[in-house]
Amino acid sequence: MTLPTMDPADFPAEVTRAAELAVELKAHDVVVLDLRGISSATDYFVIAGGRSDVQVKAIADHVVNELKKDSIRPEHVEGMRGGRWVLVDYVDFVLHVFHPEARQFYQLENLWGDAARWENPDE
Repeated sequence: MTLPTMDPADFPAEVTRAAELAVELKAHDVVVLDLRGISSATDYFVIAGGRSDVQVKAIADHVVNELKKDSIRPEHVEGMRGGRWVLVDYVDFVLHVFHPEARQFYQLENLWGDAARWENPDE
């Protein structure tokens, strides 16, 4: 089965910026899923991986702090203390930053397997 792919030019600017900010802190396996028409909860997932609890927290914190400079503030943040899975809810999109084991366990990309996606081509 071939998965539908997306062009980053089709993303809202804040989604693109969140993905770029995650990459700035060396996030790996960055993926954006287009959930419009599939989920009523949000329009996009930005999914990124960190290699340790410290990196997971640092990536999420970096995205939150940098987007605040553009007056984009999260509605809700979960998991910042634990560092295994940080969820940052911006309503129109949700940032998920995972530790490798948590990402493997939850498999959001497979759960939302019918969503159009963009994967970072630089990896």
